[in-house]
Amino acid sequence: MIDPALHLATKPTDMIIPAKGQTASSVGSPRIEKWLGEQLFKAIGPAPIRFVLRGETEISPTASSPIGTVFIHDNQTLVKMMADPEMAFGEAYADGRVHVNGDLVRMLEAVYQSMGAAPERRYARLTSKWMNWWQANTLRGSRSNVHRHYDLGNDFYKLWLDPQMVYTCAYFASPQATLEEAQEAKLDYICRKLELRSGETVVEAGCGWGALALYMAQHYGVKVKAFNISHEQILFARRAATERGLSDRVEFIEDDYRNIPEGFDTFVSIGMLEHVDPRRFADFGEIIHRAVGDTGRGLLHFVGRSHTGDFSRWIRKRIFPGAHAPSLAEAMNILQPRHYAVLDVENLRPHYARTLEHWLDRYDASSAKVVEMYGPWFQRAWRLYLAGSIAGFRTGTLQLFQITFAGSKRQTASWTRAPLYAQAGR
Repeated sequence: MIDPALHLATKPTDMIIPAKGQTASSVGSPRIEKWLGEQLFKAIGPAPIRFVLRGETEISPTASSPIGTVFIHDNQTLVKMMADPEMAFGEAYADGRVHVNGDLVRMLEAVYQSMGAAPERRYARLTSKWMNWWQANTLRGSRSNVHRHYDLGNDFYKLWLDPQMVYTCAYFASPQATLEEAQEAKLDYICRKLELRSGETVVEAGCGWGALALYMAQHYGVKVKAFNISHEQILFARRAATERGLSDRVEFIEDDYRNIPEGFDTFVSIGMLEHVDPRRFADFGEIIHRAVGDTGRGLLHFVGRSHTGDFSRWIRKRIFPGAHAPSLAEAMNILQPRHYAVLDVENLRPHYARTLEHWLDRYDASSAKVVEMYGPWFQRAWRLYLAGSIAGFRTGTLQLFQITFAGSKRQTASWTRAPLYAQAGR
């Protein structure tokens, strides 16, 4: 949905020491400084951040004390940040042309909040539309997009995910829960929401490294067919099924979700809807209906937004090609045409912020290893992605929705929501 440092960026704060004879004081004319400051803060809004330009000119907000400093080392980067702050900062940060002194997550939070007051630029709208076309999630495009993110190598994700390799929002029964506890609690929470019964059949669209499919089979006695087009993930999941003696109950299929057949009791999709073209949501609903008909039920778990709009262009360019964070209104285009009843909607936004905090801590602890595997550019870019995602969920730029639904002929077993919480965190 790859912190800057002078060298390898292993800590969230980057200390920049001016060259001998340089200071962070003004050396340009007051008129030029004022204009530069106006343009920067016009682009990002009144964020409480100090800018140091080329190690010479310091520009600070007037309304509040700065919470951190951004060092911009060349004029070209400065001009680009004025014109297109999101894309230019992301590129310069990954390249090492911009450095940060302060808490990166907190600074990004401040920018996200302040940019709400800044008008969207026409250039950004046009490039976003072009990116939507270029990265379209067609059958062929989806394979390319998925390969660029999920097939980076399992060893990379093992550095900072939990042992089950769950790469989606965890469920923290308490803020003090470990990541491992919270991810297992999330798997069980989903099973309870689905009201799974032994002997039922489940189809999962986009199964990641297989943790949920294996959990459903092992703890709830269901049979699962799980679809995924990431070759690396499918191989990992199949090995895990064999090691846990679940190969007779879980089948991992390397194929597109659009080829899911009929004949299941339950449909589940965790973190996959973000990779479906929103213009094809009605088609996605037809696939669900083919799979479970009017008597089945299901759950959609996805990163969303509180309003309709395009996902981050920098993240789509460098991290998550083809990604989209749907609003609830968009998601209803999946369910309404086939008259699926929405049983429950829950927003787990603070849980995803906490999940990402754990991931970033582990990522930072493995920073040198990431540099060794993929180089400093990759390490910085992915750190920015994780830090920016934390800021997004903390500020409400991003949401995490879970929607449970059922066909018109399906009767739910629970009279109240009590069973969802009776075993939370088990």
